[in-house]
Parts: sequence; structure tokens; C-alpha cells
Amino acid sequence: MAQDDPSEDMSDSELSTEWAEFRTDLAEDRTIQATERTFAGWLRTAFAAIGVGIAFHVVFGAFQPPWLAQAIASLFIVLGMTVAYTAEKRACSSFARLSSHAIDRPQTPNIRWMSWSIIIGGLALIAGIWILNDGSIGPNG
Repeated sequence: MAQDDPSEDMSDSELSTEWAEFRTDLAEDRTIQATERTFAGWLRTAFAAIGVGIAFHVVFGAFQPPWLAQAIASLFIVLGMTVAYTAEKRACSSFARLSSHAIDRPQTPNIRWMSWSIIIGGLALIAGIWILNDGSIGPNG
């Protein structure tokens, strides 16, 4: 862009330094965007693990003993929750080290909110799997 072009009255060393700093700023912005994409990928992985846990419970819910299917489903859901927690910690750590220049970086509270929503949802699913043993909410009748 014209406003980003260095002025003509700069020496070659000053010009070289300015261009190097500009490229470094762009690289830092690309790293922020890559961290965002990686965080989103980890959350997709967390949802996939939780989905496998739900599917396992639904497909193999008639296992004898019933606690075996519940335990394996809970294991996958806990795995998904762990992935979400780890992704949040790593993303927040990366964002704390980087500073944005030409892009808007995600806010740390939003990153934490997304991850903790998945964790709370996973806890609710585990509670549902263990409390609702026969699949009915109301009294049997």
C-alpha cells in the first residue's frame, strides 16, 4: 500500500530495517491466525471425542453390565473435555506472547468461555449418562 511504502529519503540500511520489521509484524499476525485455526481444530477434536462417547453409549447401552458402556462413554467424554482444556491453555499462552498489528486477535475471555462451555457440557453429559440409566426421564409407568 502507498502509506506503507517507506519514504524516498531513507538510507538503504534504514529501509532494510523498516521492511524487516514490517515482515516480522506480518509474520506475527499470521502466527495469531494460525493459533486461532489450531484452537478451532482442537475444539472440533474435543467435540468428536464427546460425540464418540455419546455414540458408544447409545449403540452399546444394552451391554451387561450396563456400567461398562457408561464407563467407556464417560472416558471418551472426559477425553474431549481434556482436549478442550488443553487447547484453551495453549491458545491463551500463545496469544499472551504475541501482539497483533493488522488483525484483530481473539480475546482471551472468549477463548476460555468456549472451552469451559464444552467442559461444563461434558460434565452434564456424564451426569446424564450415569443418572438416566434406563433412558426415561419421568417415572416408569
